Amino acid sequence: MQNLISITLTDQDLADFDEALATLRRLMAPMVSLQAADRRELSKMGPKSEAFCSQTLAVLANNPGMVPPNLGFPEAQADYKTLQQLRPRFALLRQLAEKSDDSELALGSDLMACCLEGYRLMSGAGQAESLKAARRALSQRFARRAGAGEPEVPQS
Repeated sequence: MQNLISITLTDQDLADFDEALATLRRLMAPMVSLQAADRRELSKMGPKSEAFCSQTLAVLANNPGMVPPNLGFPEAQADYKTLQQLRPRFALLRQLAEKSDDSELALGSDLMACCLEGYRLMSGAGQAESLKAARRALSQRFARRAGAGEPEVPQS
């Protein structure tokens, strides 16, 4: 029988989880959510561009007389510092998000594997009429796949 994950959370674990999420939500409140079209139009800073930006900021900082007030240089310096501070944290968040996605998938898959096997057991010979009725009701889950007749149950 499939068992990709086995985890039990206490009420305290869930409370801690919720508290951590609330803290993240609070800390991330000033951050932006961009639309896909907006993302496509923005200039992206890859590794080469990051070196360019770092060097440009250093040159501008060493030559303040050439920096016009409307350039937004102090904001750019603050953005660079914030990016450096947040980048390792964002990487960890992405890892945690991937782990949560994988865990959700594994939990659902384990549950489906058990329930599909249980559903198959309901069709065994000599089953009580109540089990046959339950199986007929549950068969609606597979109605689209099978077309007419007895539903096709995926093999585990």
